[in-house]
Amino acid sequence: MIFITILIITNFIFPQLNAKLIAKDFEKPLYVTNYPNEIDKLIILEQNGIIKIINQSKPYLDISDRVHQPLYPADEMGMLGIAFDPNFLENRTFYVHYNDNDNNTIISKFKDINNFGIPDSEQKILKLKQPYPNHNGGSIEFGPDGYLYIGLGDGGSAGDPENRAQDCTNLFGTILRIDVSVENGYKIPIDNPFINSHCLDEIWSYGLRNPWRFTFDKKTGDMFIGDVGQNNWEEINFESKDSNGGLNFGWKILEGTHCYPNDNNKCDKDGMIPPLFEYPNDANYLKTIIGFKQSKSTGCSVTGGYIYRGNNFPELYGRYFFGDYCTGKVWSIDKRKKNFDFVDHTQELLQNMNKKQFYLSSFGQDDNGELYLIDYNGELYSITNR
Repeated sequence: MIFITILIITNFIFPQLNAKLIAKDFEKPLYVTNYPNEIDKLIILEQNGIIKIINQSKPYLDISDRVHQPLYPADEMGMLGIAFDPNFLENRTFYVHYNDNDNNTIISKFKDINNFGIPDSEQKILKLKQPYPNHNGGSIEFGPDGYLYIGLGDGGSAGDPENRAQDCTNLFGTILRIDVSVENGYKIPIDNPFINSHCLDEIWSYGLRNPWRFTFDKKTGDMFIGDVGQNNWEEINFESKDSNGGLNFGWKILEGTHCYPNDNNKCDKDGMIPPLFEYPNDANYLKTIIGFKQSKSTGCSVTGGYIYRGNNFPELYGRYFFGDYCTGKVWSIDKRKKNFDFVDHTQELLQNMNKKQFYLSSFGQDDNGELYLIDYNGELYSITNR
């Protein structure tokens, strides 16, 4: 009853989001951002290994020859993320996170010449063999410190059968933090938390199941991580900019704030970082794949989003937007307020889209702080541009 009351009140207070269709007919789109220093030049990443420029026929980058091609609905492998170097205007370098044809996670850097990525310029800086086809993470972002952060899942299957996410001697179930300012490969930042320990030096945080979309707040530098749950709980994890790293977010000892697999609260939670927010995993993933509408369910696969730092909706400034792939629901919370001031934006967005459901594969944010969302079926929407 408390949440229902909050929703009724806040929906009158906050303005409706727009869900303005920007472009369509993409092939399994997964991410959108703007080209550096060109706010009106949006690029969108397709899972098949092609990065497109909105309203241009020539792809920005096509490496589909070396990227795993999605073979079935809910295939989690392919091209998953892109990040432009903070010094892109000087070094013309960007980074891509993808799975190759041999089921390896690849982090590579490419050169941009004449405003297009050059496929033959690829330099691989990290290669990791995936034991299973699912839980590949996908996000790749530069932090406010200039280092490259990489999200990796627990290696896949179900229930992390080899307990990789709690084993910091491997890279699975982690956020990595590396220095890519060198000509070849990468360096370990000298203040990474596990240097001179039994853990791998690249690891910044661990205990994650499948961090599908983590982001940094443009204003504060705080990190928000959407970590996909197993059976019962989806979670948003938080790490302050002032953190020294080394955080353990609990998987697979915990799923959200709950003991896994028994949810009996008798597990050892010592040293575990609880999520900022969690919600029930009560939708059926198989039904999602088949295409059944599950509007009465909350979700089953969290899609992490962004803190709104745009100018068009001052009332929404500072709110964290996130949603769920399985149900297409979109919410926002304000961590500064009691009970997070939870708001459900789903119905207004569906009404503007003239849809009954959609598959929320990712949010996006441009340099002005305005927000976008992607329907995995092939459409891109602006939700905060008037």
